[in-house]
Amino acid sequence: MQQAKKGLTLIETMSVVGIVGILATIAVMQYGNYISRSQAANTLAELAPYRQAIGVCYQNSGALANCNVGTFGIPAPLVSTNVKTLTLGNGVLAGTSSATTSSGSAMDFTYVPEPEAGTASLTWGMTGTICDSSRGLKPGDGPCA
Repeated sequence: MQQAKKGLTLIETMSVVGIVGILATIAVMQYGNYISRSQAANTLAELAPYRQAIGVCYQNSGALANCNVGTFGIPAPLVSTNVKTLTLGNGVLAGTSSATTSSGSAMDFTYVPEPEAGTASLTWGMTGTICDSSRGLKPGDGPCA
């Protein structure tokens, strides 16, 4: 009487290792996208004080051309964890974020206020590589058109 062998063959083991490797690769890619999206959202949050100060400037002066660093309480551009570079001129914020493209380069942004006709309100729009559906802010969701 022969005793039945127990265990996995080499082919079965390599098949399992291959499937686990494919799943791990997908998980790592999705994690990188998740991290980049959260950094893009944090960049937007860190721009909120500038947006508020520019809004106050526009309401008080009536023109975005007057909204520069030092006027109406607009702070000097500071770099932070999520905003790597920032410039401000005539109410427009431009810079780079710690969010990255799939190739690893920093995402750039331009955050532009647009006066609403007949009111003292501003509508904000964002353009740049930060408006990316997989690694940044989703177009149509928030300031990205």
